[in-house]
Amino acid sequence: IFKDRIFKIPDYQRGYAWQERQLKDFWEDIVNLPNDRFHYTGLLSLKLVPKKSWEHDNWTSERWLINERAFRPFHIVDGQQRLTTFVIFINEIVNLVKSFQENQNKSITDIYIGTYTVKQIQEEYLAIQMPPKNITTTYKFSYEYDNPSFKYLRHRILGEPGAGTITETFYTLNLENAKNFFRDNLLNYYEKYGIVEIEQLFRKVTQNLMFNLHEIEDDFDVFVAFETMNNRGKKLSNLELLKNRLIYLTTLYEPYEITDDERAILREDINSAWKDVYYQLGRNKQRPLSDDDFLAAHWIMYFQYTRQKGDDYIKYLLDEKFSPQNIFHKTEVKLDSIASITEVKDETGEEEIEENGIEEKIIFKAKLAPTEISEYVKSLQSAAVHWYNTFNPLKNQDLTKEEQLWLDRLNRIGIAYFRPLVVSSYLRSDITTKKRISLFKEIERFIFIAFRIGRAFSTYRNSEYYRLTKLLQNGSVTIEYVISTLRERIEDWLSPATQLDTQSFKAYLGRHFKNGGGYYWWNGLYYFLYEYEQDKVLKNGNPKIDWIHFVKSEKDKVSIEHIYPQNDENKYWKKAFKQYSKTQKNNLKGSLGNLLPLSSSKNSSMQNDSFPNKKSPVGKSHMGYTDGSHCEIEVAGYDDWDAHAILERGLKLLDFMEKRWEIKFESLDDKKSILFLEFM
Repeated sequence: IFKDRIFKIPDYQRGYAWQERQLKDFWEDIVNLPNDRFHYTGLLSLKLVPKKSWEHDNWTSERWLINERAFRPFHIVDGQQRLTTFVIFINEIVNLVKSFQENQNKSITDIYIGTYTVKQIQEEYLAIQMPPKNITTTYKFSYEYDNPSFKYLRHRILGEPGAGTITETFYTLNLENAKNFFRDNLLNYYEKYGIVEIEQLFRKVTQNLMFNLHEIEDDFDVFVAFETMNNRGKKLSNLELLKNRLIYLTTLYEPYEITDDERAILREDINSAWKDVYYQLGRNKQRPLSDDDFLAAHWIMYFQYTRQKGDDYIKYLLDEKFSPQNIFHKTEVKLDSIASITEVKDETGEEEIEENGIEEKIIFKAKLAPTEISEYVKSLQSAAVHWYNTFNPLKNQDLTKEEQLWLDRLNRIGIAYFRPLVVSSYLRSDITTKKRISLFKEIERFIFIAFRIGRAFSTYRNSEYYRLTKLLQNGSVTIEYVISTLRERIEDWLSPATQLDTQSFKAYLGRHFKNGGGYYWWNGLYYFLYEYEQDKVLKNGNPKIDWIHFVKSEKDKVSIEHIYPQNDENKYWKKAFKQYSKTQKNNLKGSLGNLLPLSSSKNSSMQNDSFPNKKSPVGKSHMGYTDGSHCEIEVAGYDDWDAHAILERGLKLLDFMEKRWEIKFESLDDKKSILFLEFM
């Protein structure tokens, strides 16, 4: 299929989407294929690129092959994931063989894989240099020029020097992972079986894979085929489907509705928007963001939210708002009401003949105007960077220090359904940083009281705040109004004078105490203790707990310790708590004041040491409380750890809770009750 053909991935296509599972399947298919058998790889759908397109500047390096060697240029409609993988696989076989010691100083015309030289392989499947000067390198397979993957494939995957600045996205990360996957597996395969088996893999992948070739004739078939055929492989995301649909819609407008230049600009705007969106979504290579989550969130910001099924948003976008029927269906527009304006001219002396009667002037316009598409994609483009920033606030130069702090808090507590609202606050140029911080503070307080303490369902009030998200974004409500509603709604969880209604929280904790976990199983514990620790950092400096390691400790290690351990066989603990019943001991172990955040996780078995040894370990590899977090140092100030110490620290933590989240417990007895220490 590579003979006398040039392949490009068109702008409506997604980037390289194959990941570990698909790469593993491809590798196993090749390795396990018998030498004398063929493997059907599926349909390869192509669209011949018309001359008016390949005469464009973006085809400069390919034009000589088309004109002088009669190569045919094609866009890949279906099959690009397989062809991309094939190209990377071939390239890594070439790189492996070139790396052998005996080939170090050889020309590519003198290095062989089977009966083919490396030069022959590269020219057949990868790239050809234009003779006689060999200045121009033409790739047999590539992306369109303005796709970020264009440079990445050429320079980072296929090894062309002189890359300059290269944009990295989620798709380029997939390309890199595929390259590394085949590099490592081919090397391992060579070390096990030798060069003969590598040559056999090359023979199988170039001669034993079978495609059905299908050429698509017109643009309508291309776009319909893309939406249907691509669902057979790694399913298209909704964002990928939407891009294809919008580009398709640009081809449907009549010439009187949009000029050729305007059509080209609109298509360019769509490509530019998706390029930026995918850059932002893949900007953090280790934690790429879900494109469908972003699209759904933007739908909430831009259109009217409806509480239906999870895929409600994409059905609206594809079946209603951006449906081809909205362009095929024309609306009559009468122009008679527009006053006629006659330009004053000098008399020409020639007699002008006017037709008798009045002709009604009518034009037909699509229900979906091109401007609506343009405005939508620009909004999507604008929102993408703020979406990224909300997930990655720390050390982010787009944000102030205080914005970083509060966005980080929202991520740590679990931002729930408020992320679209947060992003909307950045889409309004009239909202100040100070007001935005006030919104973040109110959201964080709402989440802590309603969800972490009040035990509300995760969807509590989400319809209301999704609606306010759109209204804030389009300027229909002020940020002050949104802040005030958050403050008012949380009063549902508070008694007069901000006294907290603790019944739901007590019932929730009661179930955990009954099962032996107590506060340790509270889903707000890590956030609460971390905030208590950070409060001390603000006063004393020197941060000692890293959030990532705090919430993801290694196996068999703990980052929150029971000071009075669950296994209390040590004689110190038996003596300190001998007067309490089994139930009371369990309550003391699981009470808030007995749980301590550690600056570094320790083996769970070490939790059972005596209190003096926990403070200052003797002959142990781990640090004691005296050298630990600010909370550990505070606890190290106690001479002994008994029930009264647990109650005292628990009350101190509740005092912090009252101050930090502006709430108030009814009384000391109420605090003892919520600590499950009523017997103290």
